[in-house]
Amino acid sequence: MNATPASAQSVAHLALVLALVLVAAKLAGEAASRARQPPVLGELVAGMVLGNLPWALGRSLGTDASLDMLAQLGVLLLLFEIGIESTVRDLLEVGANAARAAVLGTVCTFVVGVAFARVALPGAGIVAHVFLGASITATSVGITARVFKDLGRTRTLEARTILGASVLDDVLGLLVLALVTGWIAARERGHSASIGSLALLLVKTVGLLVTAVAVGVRLTPRIFGAAARLRTPGVLLAVGLSFCFLFAWGADKLGLAPIIGAFAAGLVLEELHSKRFVARGEKPLAELVEPITDFLVPVFFVVMGVRVDVRSFVHWHTLALAGALAAAAVIGKLACGLGVRGTSRLAVAFGMMPRGEVTLIFASLGRQSGVLGADAYSAVVLVVVLTTLLTPTALKWSLARAKTATSPAAAQSQ
Repeated sequence: MNATPASAQSVAHLALVLALVLVAAKLAGEAASRARQPPVLGELVAGMVLGNLPWALGRSLGTDASLDMLAQLGVLLLLFEIGIESTVRDLLEVGANAARAAVLGTVCTFVVGVAFARVALPGAGIVAHVFLGASITATSVGITARVFKDLGRTRTLEARTILGASVLDDVLGLLVLALVTGWIAARERGHSASIGSLALLLVKTVGLLVTAVAVGVRLTPRIFGAAARLRTPGVLLAVGLSFCFLFAWGADKLGLAPIIGAFAAGLVLEELHSKRFVARGEKPLAELVEPITDFLVPVFFVVMGVRVDVRSFVHWHTLALAGALAAAAVIGKLACGLGVRGTSRLAVAFGMMPRGEVTLIFASLGRQSGVLGADAYSAVVLVVVLTTLLTPTALKWSLARAKTATSPAAAQSQ
């Protein structure tokens, strides 16, 4: 009898691992949804449970190369999907209130985060402090949108300000990510990161986004128009994903994180590109990508949870760091309220408070590069959990407070 090839054994093992991860992710996501929390929180907890049970398979999930590759692919598609939902028009129409909230929140969170990280983790170097401060800059607006939906207030000024600011906040978070990862890469090569080199990184990142917009305006309608002449099933999805992967490769060649390229690709591809395909009865690109992200993105979040050593939570320095970063995350986003006019400042600040996808991407990159140790990584993940849990209560309280403080006529106008 012939021996089973090693590749076949690897595929069988990966199939078993994926079955375990996906079932755990969906069950935990369902539990989180019933508790009025985002599914990502359940997926993180599921990963923590799987990775810390006393069994060999669970411990191997965090180091499985094939699973890690699928998780990284999930990150690319997640940012691509976010880009599709955040069109260039959205960026241009965020308004002064939203723009001020995003900029103030990002800058203040970074400054306070670095300062608090230095106090809570004095033994680490400046690279770790800067990385930790950068990791908590970006807002995850998913839970905020869910709270507004539950309250039936998605069309209020507070909701529109937060959702508009979140679009710009994602871009600013990716700019910070590009600068920090580029700075770390330069230090690892033994080069000093001067102001000039950081400025070059910023120019590269902005240049990539601007180039993506230019390509979207001039070239992509023609490319998708030509693709629409093909009758082969799946053409729209294939062309869209090709753009995602090509831009991710290009970003990497420019010395930027591939996720920035994936986001830029999504930013380019507006609904107009799917028009001819939809006219002949096919689904738009966003709907075609959704089943793939439903498959791969939970893998990323579960893997992030698997890599958390829950034993580190019994160490006071891990909890102290998590508490310091969570406090910095809250204080930094309170600054958002200083930039808004004509609406509840507290509601906007609390709405910008939760951390999620981008923070976890930072944590993943920090763990892989060695900038963050196991305890610091666990602390960052705990910040995501804490801010996600705090947001619904804080946001509902601030909205109720604002409603009480306004006159009946003003309340009716909302």
